[in-house]
Order: sequence, then C-alpha cells, then structure tokens
Amino acid sequence: MKPTVSQLQKELSNYSQKELLDICMKLTKFKKENKDYLIYLLFGSANEEQYVKEAKVHLDDVFYTVSRKTTFTTKKGLQKVVRHLNKLIKNSKSKSTEIELRSYFCQLIKKARIDLDASKIISNLYYREIDKIKIAYGKLHEDLQYDHKADLERLGIEL
Repeated sequence: MKPTVSQLQKELSNYSQKELLDICMKLTKFKKENKDYLIYLLFGSANEEQYVKEAKVHLDDVFYTVSRKTTFTTKKGLQKVVRHLNKLIKNSKSKSTEIELRSYFCQLIKKARIDLDASKIISNLYYREIDKIKIAYGKLHEDLQYDHKADLERLGIEL
C-alpha cells in the first residue's frame, strides 16, 4: 500500500532539518527530473520571467543543434527539442509560461523555415504544439488571454 500525501507530510514533520536536507539530496541524486525541479523551486519560481528567458536560451541551444540534412534527422531533432520543452513546462506548471514557451518553439520552426509538408510527423508535431497552445490559452484568465493574443496572432493561430 502506498502512503498518501498527508501521511508523507506527517512522517516528514517528524524529521529534523538535517535529515530532511539529506532526503532532498538523495532525491536529487536519484533522478535528474527531481534535481531539475528542485533547481526550479529554489531559483526559478521566484522570478518566472527570468526562468522563461533562461528556458528560451536553452531551447535555442537545443534547436540549433538540430541537423537539417535529411527529413529524418530534422524530425528526430525536433522531437528532442519538444522533449526538452515539455520538461521545462512541467517544472513551471504556469499556463502563461507554457503558452510563451510553446509559441517560442513554433516561432523557431517558422524562422528556420522548416518544411512542414516534407514529413507528416513534422507537421503533426508542429500542429500538436499549436493545439496545446490553444488548450492552455483557453484555461487562462481573460486578462492574461489578452496579453498573449497578439503573439499568437503573429504566429497565425486562430483562437
């Protein structure tokens, strides 16, 4: 039987600060995702704008390593970028950040003039990101929707 979150919380309250620090360090060494999330909580969550800027720089680095010699390598490279994109979005859990990063990825594809018709997989990947942007946009508050509307219209996304 797996303990519930409240049971875990009660159990953790019995530990000292040093023991809790040791548990956190073990978790970060156990899985890279845990380490990335802890880094986000400690350094990124306080300033979401800075996190978005750093995430865009990271996406640029990954995107520009994509080989465009063949359709196959382009497809594989774009799939890698989407994996990194999803990890960055997963840490934040903010719909506004999700829209900003996903639309940035779509802008990168348009700037690079990647032929969406060259491969069904590449076009599906691009349009899947557009669909995810629309879903996240629908969950935003009206004021935030207005803030993102102009950016999305520049991409050609009809809302």
